Amino acid sequence: MPTPPSPRPPITISIVSHGQLALVLPLLEQLDRHSREVIDKVLLTLNIPEPDVLAGRNWGFEVERIENASPKGFGANHNQAFERCGTPWFLVLNPDIRFDSDVLTPLLAQAAADAGLLTPRILEPGKAEPEPHRAMLTPLEIVGRKKPGYVRPTVPAWIPGLFMLFRSEVYRQLGGFDEKFFMYGEDFDICARTRLAGWKLQVGEDLVARHDAQRESHRSKKYLYWHVTSLLKVWLSGSFWRYWRLRS
Repeated sequence: MPTPPSPRPPITISIVSHGQLALVLPLLEQLDRHSREVIDKVLLTLNIPEPDVLAGRNWGFEVERIENASPKGFGANHNQAFERCGTPWFLVLNPDIRFDSDVLTPLLAQAAADAGLLTPRILEPGKAEPEPHRAMLTPLEIVGRKKPGYVRPTVPAWIPGLFMLFRSEVYRQLGGFDEKFFMYGEDFDICARTRLAGWKLQVGEDLVARHDAQRESHRSKKYLYWHVTSLLKVWLSGSFWRYWRLRS
């Protein structure tokens, strides 16, 4: 009898490089080392032209490139990549995420039937403990989180866009990211719309990925401007207010 074909790995990964292939290289190596069995392919979007530091390298999964004729925003790039996703899971991943072990396989194993969006805990540079969960994104919360006695939620209201593992059916149902946000705010918005659609956000509390953070918004007026204007768009959106009422 002929040998039946191996089942297709369940995850398609979308990574966008903004001149960051030097950051992408160790990420691909770590994904190959720890999680190749669950990765069908990596969709690597080159948002701007850059030297090809990946030339001649191979991994245990396909790396399919998308080269933009002109730069796109965060949401537009991942929405474009999702059009090439044929797997049940779609992972949006920052170039500066790092893995010391297999996070993807146990994260899939933990997925509840009603979980539409999953993430592990994220460890930032110089921190001994993972980042705390995010509360509802409001002006009062942004101010209050810096005050003594601020209490973080035990269940996140939203998940940052640096590591977002979607059920593909949920991403498709939502129509992906709302591209009006351009660079910031789209992660909160898609989390709100996921919850409003009846799906849960799930965190692998015992799983950790590291973030080699690139804090451009702290150094650049341009990035800070995008950040502030996106926050205003969040607070003026219908999904924000529906989500606020859901959680009130």
